[in-house]
Amino acid sequence: MRKAPLADWILLGLAVIFLAALAVAILGHIVSPWIGAGYAYTSVLALGAYGWDKRRARLQGWRLPESTLHLLELLGGWPGALIAQRLFRHKTRKLPFQIAFWLIVGAHLEAWAWWLSQRS
Repeated sequence: MRKAPLADWILLGLAVIFLAALAVAILGHIVSPWIGAGYAYTSVLALGAYGWDKRRARLQGWRLPESTLHLLELLGGWPGALIAQRLFRHKTRKLPFQIAFWLIVGAHLEAWAWWLSQRS
């Protein structure tokens, strides 16, 4: 079993910190539990989709379109997708895919920053 590089741990930490902050916001009645449930559900779906796609890649079978993976990320599954990328070592070296992925993550974080700034 290979040892995960420090960058993997940092990126996994980003997903965990986001999910923890979301949980705190739900417990503090700042965010609806439905939003948390949506992130959790789509993250589990994204993690499963990445795992399935990685398995199909190894077997050289039919694969999920990248647009499907990005749609799951866009719908809120980016934390699960980030965990899956590091866990399965899948889609981590494909630069166009990573650019789209990080634009989606950035859009989510920017939307949260804007929303939280409007509450003050």
